[in-house]
Amino acid sequence: MSAAPPALAIFDCDGVLVDSESISNGVLAEMLGEQGLEMSLAEARARFQGLLLSEVLASAERLLGRPLPDGWLEDYVERRGAVFAAELRPVEGAGALVREVLSAGIPVCVASQGSLAKTARSLALTGLAELFGPHARFSAEQVPRGKPHPDLFLYAAASMGAAPADTVVVEDTPSGVTAARRADMAVYGLAADSDAAALSAAGAKVVGSLAELLEPLLGRL
Repeated sequence: MSAAPPALAIFDCDGVLVDSESISNGVLAEMLGEQGLEMSLAEARARFQGLLLSEVLASAERLLGRPLPDGWLEDYVERRGAVFAAELRPVEGAGALVREVLSAGIPVCVASQGSLAKTARSLALTGLAELFGPHARFSAEQVPRGKPHPDLFLYAAASMGAAPADTVVVEDTPSGVTAARRADMAVYGLAADSDAAALSAAGAKVVGSLAELLEPLLGRL
């Protein structure tokens, strides 16, 4: 990691800015159980965290050995959204960290596997929307391939006018870390609610909390 401040800081959304992974995977485990595929929250997270919704659907159907009912994915999105509205919170320290980075004159953006609409709603529900304007929100739906491919991070950096070598990414999944490394970007892995060993193996410098990122992101490493 360079001691110079980056030209851009890219944050993943789910699990980095908003505490959504347990909610999303909890609803998923519940709905798969209703279809006869019993799965714990931990198992759901291990199998599905960081996947595109289309990949979640395909994986679940492989495990079941049959197609899920028509409209199942839409029902999942609706049920997840209802729980988000009641329970979604920002990850501890997210707002404070992003404000400090912005105050230092370092641009930020969010790059998520989720849709732009989902990201906008998550940021609004957690009071973080003011920190990431519409110009600073990016989704895998905008590029040919999602994470672990580098497309999303390269697109976000180019859109924000930053070179990959001058960009830092904050991720919480091995697939996201892999995408950042393939984009030739420095990457921190947030292990507050993720597998530190897996993040490290994927190539991240691992931190236990967002507060630990303040000094390195401001170039004080």
